[in-house]
Amino acid sequence: MLIDSLEVIGGLVLLIWGADRFVLGAAAGARNLGVPPLLVGLTVVAFATSAPEVLVSMVAALRGEPGLAFGNAIGSNIVNVGLVLGLVATIKPIELKSATLRREMPALLAVTLLTVSLFLDTFMSRVDGLVMLIGLIIVMIWLARLGMRSAANDPIVAEYEAEIPDKVSMKAAAFWFALGLVALLIGAELLVDGAINIATTLGVSDVVIGVTLVALGTSLPELAVSLVSAYKEEHGLAIGNIVGSNIFNLLAVIGVAAVIEPSAVAPSVLSVHIFVMVAFTLVLFAMTYDYDGKSELSRIEGIALFSAFIAYQGYVIAGAV
Repeated sequence: MLIDSLEVIGGLVLLIWGADRFVLGAAAGARNLGVPPLLVGLTVVAFATSAPEVLVSMVAALRGEPGLAFGNAIGSNIVNVGLVLGLVATIKPIELKSATLRREMPALLAVTLLTVSLFLDTFMSRVDGLVMLIGLIIVMIWLARLGMRSAANDPIVAEYEAEIPDKVSMKAAAFWFALGLVALLIGAELLVDGAINIATTLGVSDVVIGVTLVALGTSLPELAVSLVSAYKEEHGLAIGNIVGSNIFNLLAVIGVAAVIEPSAVAPSVLSVHIFVMVAFTLVLFAMTYDYDGKSELSRIEGIALFSAFIAYQGYVIAGAV
């Protein structure tokens, strides 16, 4: 158990560090190629921040543990909304002024409903996985068009302009991209190996480990980015980072796992976890909807999200469902 725990910790450290370097390399490289910062942020950065989840999903599926991959994707989305946005809004309310970001919210809702519809037959086939990966391509194209049509005075444009690195050489960007990818691969292997062994030792399912330990660990980069963005008053990035990550978590993480290892969906996924994920997504959509011209996640709403997340984690751990 001690060795397994050290594997998990080592894997998480490599995933967090590797994700940071991977995002830096990908974003700087894209900017050096002349891609506008907003477009880089909406597509390249959003996809790159989901790299830990994607690689953990690939490793888990290749090892015949797709339940861990499904649990990681669903759990990460719950962590992103409940823990990350809940904690950030509790510390500092998040204003949603970006029209671009408001257009992204319905896309997250649509992708969430697509995932639910594919799960309903209790089996994720290779065809289902391909549907999700095709959906990923469509979303990437849509986000690219959204970025090109966004108004220059949209607050999120200036935020991405300030945060996307512009003084990193192409050679350095390629180096950090490659090194980050290697660290992610090694970290994913260590994390999955340790998590599977811990699940076996404790007698719980890989889904439970996926929606708790693995989901929390792979979402730490999003937590760090959102906390720093909120502190800098970059509200669009604080919440946009989560919305983009959640879209890619579902389409890429579950899609890759289903293509590699088609599998039955555990009953607890349909009866508990995916229901909770949909609930968090709908609540986020409602909380950020512009009802009165003042769209924001308030401190009270942040406390509500965070409390709901703690209650969910407590229920899962207590019942090991």
